[in-house]
Amino acid sequence: MLKIIILGLSITSSWGNGHATTYRGLVRELSQRGHQVLFLERDVPWYAAQRDLLSPPGGRVELYTSLPELKRFTQEVQAADLVIVGSYVPEGVAVGEWVTKTAQGITAFYDIDTPVTLAKLEQGDTEYLCCELIPRYHLYLSFTGGPILNWIEKHYGSPMARPLYCAVDPSLYYPEATEPRWDLGYMGTYSDDRQPVLERLMLTPARQLQTGHMVVAGPQYLADIQWPQNVERIEHLPPAEHRTFYNAQRFTLNVTRADMVRVGYAPSVRLFEAAACATPIISDYWQGLESFFELGSEILVSNCAADTLRYLRQLPDDERLAVGARARQRVLSAHTAAHRAAELEQYAIAILDA
Repeated sequence: MLKIIILGLSITSSWGNGHATTYRGLVRELSQRGHQVLFLERDVPWYAAQRDLLSPPGGRVELYTSLPELKRFTQEVQAADLVIVGSYVPEGVAVGEWVTKTAQGITAFYDIDTPVTLAKLEQGDTEYLCCELIPRYHLYLSFTGGPILNWIEKHYGSPMARPLYCAVDPSLYYPEATEPRWDLGYMGTYSDDRQPVLERLMLTPARQLQTGHMVVAGPQYLADIQWPQNVERIEHLPPAEHRTFYNAQRFTLNVTRADMVRVGYAPSVRLFEAAACATPIISDYWQGLESFFELGSEILVSNCAADTLRYLRQLPDDERLAVGARARQRVLSAHTAAHRAAELEQYAIAILDA
């Protein structure tokens, strides 16, 4: 049994972030494997007002209000076998400096936003990580795989950089027998870099396919966006409603952040969630996508409005369903929260045994 402490952005609130979903599954599965897990979360007004899971299954959750108050967990940090600090943790550099000085076991940085983090470092932005701190962590865990891991080791001096991708909980995401409500759906928080892609791959096709019904779910979209009349808007969907949302779509759209496209090998949790529901996915392309799904067989790639329209208009229904079924099998074989917990355990044990 390992004693594990995770300091993450949020596990109690999924509002406007994908971190909570990842941490919930990881903590639960680590606990299922017999490990003792403590999750420490900064109590901030934004998430306090939007909490949708006060007591996540597995492990123990504690809130703290400031860095000085965090230090009341000093003895537990010292006794832990593994202490993980996640990206976007408030005062993350100060938290990381305290953890790497205090912990007597393994320390790790879990970067759920690797391409964004590296772009910040290149710009001198040290919101939650600085270059000097990276070599002090024994392990750099990353949502992004591929060549960027070697770069983190060689350029930033990380002793060990390893992938720990996002994952899905198959007990929460699975197919349901229901008639599709929408021809195409998309779920994601607004971002300046994703909006042009959403416009190209969904909104333009929606204007051309006036008989089709589409939906965009997610917060923070600008008030001046001109939504086509056949595109429904949902401001926020709590995780409990995600499965129903995916199952109500003939196809679902995946749009990737520009920084993640640039680096590649960066699947989103929404990608795995939709696949677990056997909902056929239409996605933009990024390097490494084929290492997660077989292109054309398990996932459909769209580069323009015409591609999206071709899938919506021409793909036979039996083939559409087969694409979704194959994607589901791929995810269940390699991308569940249980897989990630086992991978993290292997990384930790390898360091402890070295």
